Amino acid sequence: MTQNERYEAAVKRKFYLQTIAKRQGWSEGSPELYYSYRTLSGDLAFSIHMVFLKSLKSLGSEEQIAKWAPLCNDFQIIATYAQTELGHGTYLQGLETEATYDAATQEFVVHSPTMTATKWWPGDLGRSATHALVQAQLICSGARQGMHAFIVPIRSLQDHTPLPGVTVGDIGPKMGFHHIDHGFLRLDHVRIPRENMLSRFAQVLPDGTYLKVGSLQINYLSMVVMRVDLLLGEIIPMLQKACVIAIRYSVIRHQSSLRPSGPEVKILDYQTQQHKLLPQLATVYAFHFLASNLLKFFHSSYSAILNRDFSHLPELHALSAGIKALVSDLCLQGTELCRRACGGHGYSKLSGLPSLVSRVTASCTYEGENTVLYLQTARFLVKNYLQVHGSLGSTSQMFLPKSTAYLTTPYQARCPAQKAADFLHAKLYTAAWAHVAARLIKDSAHHLQTLMQSGADWDEAWNQSTVLHLQAAKAHCYYISVKNFTETLDKLENEPAIQQVLKRLCDLYALHSILTNSGDFLHDGFLSGTQVDAVRTAYLNLLLLIRKDAILLTDAFDFMDHCLNSALGCYDGNVYERLFHWAQRSPTNTQGNPAYEKYIKPLLQSWRSKL
Repeated sequence: MTQNERYEAAVKRKFYLQTIAKRQGWSEGSPELYYSYRTLSGDLAFSIHMVFLKSLKSLGSEEQIAKWAPLCNDFQIIATYAQTELGHGTYLQGLETEATYDAATQEFVVHSPTMTATKWWPGDLGRSATHALVQAQLICSGARQGMHAFIVPIRSLQDHTPLPGVTVGDIGPKMGFHHIDHGFLRLDHVRIPRENMLSRFAQVLPDGTYLKVGSLQINYLSMVVMRVDLLLGEIIPMLQKACVIAIRYSVIRHQSSLRPSGPEVKILDYQTQQHKLLPQLATVYAFHFLASNLLKFFHSSYSAILNRDFSHLPELHALSAGIKALVSDLCLQGTELCRRACGGHGYSKLSGLPSLVSRVTASCTYEGENTVLYLQTARFLVKNYLQVHGSLGSTSQMFLPKSTAYLTTPYQARCPAQKAADFLHAKLYTAAWAHVAARLIKDSAHHLQTLMQSGADWDEAWNQSTVLHLQAAKAHCYYISVKNFTETLDKLENEPAIQQVLKRLCDLYALHSILTNSGDFLHDGFLSGTQVDAVRTAYLNLLLLIRKDAILLTDAFDFMDHCLNSALGCYDGNVYERLFHWAQRSPTNTQGNPAYEKYIKPLLQSWRSKL
């Protein structure tokens, strides 16, 4: 299908789904709509319309929600979220779009002062949206007040043409997401009412006086909302689907024999195939529990924020940034590993895997480029470390957020494990990750301080130590994910059978992450070479145990065949029949060969006289 056809099909699906939902009385967030979205594989239009609505509910006043939410829910308007610009993405302070308050008319004048201020990439903007939530630099009473959110009408509700001062369109072909009309937006002194600035935490009074509640960082709350939602709604399901497809295919595909003259065996019975796929299965379970716990923390933090308690906001921002970065990084790596584990058939679009890879690739960039997000987490970690340890070598007793409390625990110089079985104790490998994360944070903070003592200012010293900060932030996120998985298991004491299966996945995830990053554990002698060998032994033994439950563990994700859209991953296992049938239905086989009459036939006939 062409880009236009994919877009039209996505709008058509959304139209009929919305019609059915309205007829059946399904509300947004209902189980019925959730499973409908899963069934349609996410290839629906107007996904950013929901981002607008969630941003409205997090940043808007009760009056604004009462006005705009019903319009969104009933699709009397179609809205998008316009933040990223041609010249700036993750660095929100650098956004150039301006919203200048005119007290004489009580309006904001929203303007794109430069070419690089053009909004670029918002989904649903190119062809669909009638309104945009524009992130712009607020200017009132001659002073800049930072980024704020403004509701800007961009297309006529009568004929869908751009409104005066609005230049809007589609940005063209992309690597993936062909069904979404990502767009551009330029605003030429577009006037909007004062009431169109979202004002739960900041507002401009009629005379131009600026009032805010809490810190300016509260305006970034909508970004946190999106990151948390994307983990469970978009990113993690990509790796879940890839695991389902690759593991199902690996019990259907037979290749070579384990013994001379023996029968060909299922490729999942090869240790190398287990080594490729089963850590991805363990990872996606770890991430599901991690994202679910982050969502709970977000809800509790947001409830506190509504009561004017902003104390959890820095930790929430740091966790959401780092976890989004780690999850999308490893989901991309895992999805590509699943594709390659399916051999040549994994390269076919009929496998469903290439589209998953291209889709999860985008997640490493949207809603915050991962390197930048890791560094935002690192700033939080360094700040917490210096609060406790202050100058080099000194230590003070201070309360730290729960996620960094391990920075105050006594330093364990060596891992006490003596045999492979010891590494199957959750407390041991959790403490191992706590040790590595704490050491890397300490090293990055000390390097920063050393540079500053040598004459560098904070900004220069920070830039010259960002590789160390990045490494520390990743280790911290690994620690959080391992700790969260073990805490999830503790809640399953009344379900021992499930707990045992998930415990093996938790062990595999933790040990695989140690082996993948073994240099960090060997660096200061916390683990010896012999101990790393023991980790590997325990890890390889787990592969055999998890292999027995692999299919059931993927079935638990509950994806229907239509959801997977894969010839390799269908529940009935008829891989080869389905591949052949789907190939026969391809337009290249049903619409004839347009090159034959023009080129192939004349080429063949030109040589006929010589034969």
